[in-house]
Amino acid sequence: MEQNTVASLIDILERDHWLEPDQWRRVLEGYTEETARYAAEKASEVRDQVYGRRIFIRGLIEFTNYCRNDCYYCGIRRGNQKAARYRLTQEEILSCCQEGWKLGFRTFVLQGGEDGYFTDERVCGLVRAIKRQHPGCAVTLSIGEREAESYERFREAGADRYLLRHETADPGHYRRLHPPQMSLEHRMECLRQLKRLGFQTGAGMMVGSPGQTVECLIRDMEFLHQLQPEMVGIGPFLPHDETPFRGEKAGSTAMTLYLLSLVRLMLPEVLLPATTALGTAAEGGREAGILAGANVVMPNLSPEHVRGKYLLYNNKICTGKEAAENLQELREAAAKIGFEIAIDRGDHKNTTGPV
Repeated sequence: MEQNTVASLIDILERDHWLEPDQWRRVLEGYTEETARYAAEKASEVRDQVYGRRIFIRGLIEFTNYCRNDCYYCGIRRGNQKAARYRLTQEEILSCCQEGWKLGFRTFVLQGGEDGYFTDERVCGLVRAIKRQHPGCAVTLSIGEREAESYERFREAGADRYLLRHETADPGHYRRLHPPQMSLEHRMECLRQLKRLGFQTGAGMMVGSPGQTVECLIRDMEFLHQLQPEMVGIGPFLPHDETPFRGEKAGSTAMTLYLLSLVRLMLPEVLLPATTALGTAAEGGREAGILAGANVVMPNLSPEHVRGKYLLYNNKICTGKEAAENLQELREAAAKIGFEIAIDRGDHKNTTGPV
C-alpha cells in the first residue's frame, strides 16, 4: 500500500485522474511550496505529453458590461451605479476580430454580462457575421445563463465553445455569493445542456472567495470530474470596491496555481487558461500559471476606450501584455519559459474542429 503522503496522492491523481473526498482533503490541506512544486512538475509533464509546449491564444472581446444579475463579487453587477456602461456595435466587434485575425488570432471570445439587449437573434447574427468574415475561426461565447433553446440556436449559428464558470459547486457557498433569485442547480443544468449540444464547454471557480472552505473545493473538483469540461477557468477572488465584498481578502495566488496543477492531472486534455485575474494578482502570474500546467492565454482585443470599463475586480490589467497589440511581448515572455505561441484554433484534443 502506498504511503498516504501528499506526493503519493498526487501520483494517484496523475495515474487515476481521480481522488476520493478524504484524499482530496489531504491534498488540499497538505499544500506546501514543495507539494505545489511537485504537482506543477507532474502537471507540466502531462500537458506537454498531450499538447506540447504550445500556448493557445484567444482574442477576448468584452462587448457589453450591462448585466441583469447582482452577484455580490462582481464589479459589473446590476447594483453598481458607478459602472460606466457600454455596448459595442456589431461593426466594432467585427473590427476587433479583423484586427485580431491580422495579429494571428484564430479564436474569438465574446464575453459580456447577461445583457437583455443582446437577444438570441443579435447573438446569432454576431456569430454568423464573424464566421463569414473569418471562415475556419472558432467563436466562443461567454454570456451567462440562457435557456436550452437559446444555446441550441447559438450552436446552429456556428458557435463552437461556451464559457460558464460555475463559481462554486457548494449550495451554501453559492448562496453566500449570489442573490436569492439565482440558482446553483440552474447554472449546473446550463452546463450540462451545453455539453449535450456539443459545445466545447468551460466551467471553473474563484479561489479564495468569501466563505470558501476546503469542503467547497472538494465539491468543485467532484463536479468538474463529473462534468468533464473541455475548458476550466480558475482565478483568485479579487475584490471590487463597488460590491458587498469590497473589504474581503483576495484569494491566494499560490493556491490558485496549485489547483491549476491538480485540475490538469485530473483532466489531462483540458484547455486550461492562465487567467487575467492571475496576472493581476501577481507579477508574472500568468507565466507561473503556464508553469503550473496551463496552456491558454486570452489577450484583450476590445477597443482601448472600453478596456478600463469592464472591471470585474479592482486593478484589472488592461495594458502591456494584456493588450493584443503587444502580442510580440507575450511571445517573448513565453519563449523565456520555453514555450511558443500557437497560431491555430487550439481545439480540445477530442474535438474534430469547426461545426
